[in-house]
Amino acid sequence: MHGKKVWLIPDGFLPEDSSGKFVSHEAVCVLNTGDEEARINLTIYFEDKEPMEGFTAVCGARRTNHIRLDKIANKDGKKIPVGVPYAILVESSVPVVVQHSRMDTTQSEMTLMTTMAYGI
Repeated sequence: MHGKKVWLIPDGFLPEDSSGKFVSHEAVCVLNTGDEEARINLTIYFEDKEPMEGFTAVCGARRTNHIRLDKIANKDGKKIPVGVPYAILVESSVPVVVQHSRMDTTQSEMTLMTTMAYGI
């Protein structure tokens, strides 16, 4: 088993527009090397309003899960708003490794950004 149970991603942003055939999106990429499935909880923090809670996902034992942030909804059916900066708290039931990636297709020259989350 590798990783940590708590991870922080300070920079999140879902663009309002996309160009071409690809959709701008972000993903919380989870790697679970252990023998037990990981139950993942995401809390979304904003600059000027209360956090959004209740986003959940599962990463199977010895598996990966790329949690698309433009597609996930919380327990109330609400999605992460577009065009608004946010940050993410990732909590896992077992140690995992977390990476954050962003595909920005707002221009025809797409960009891909990825970085390791901060594990504590």
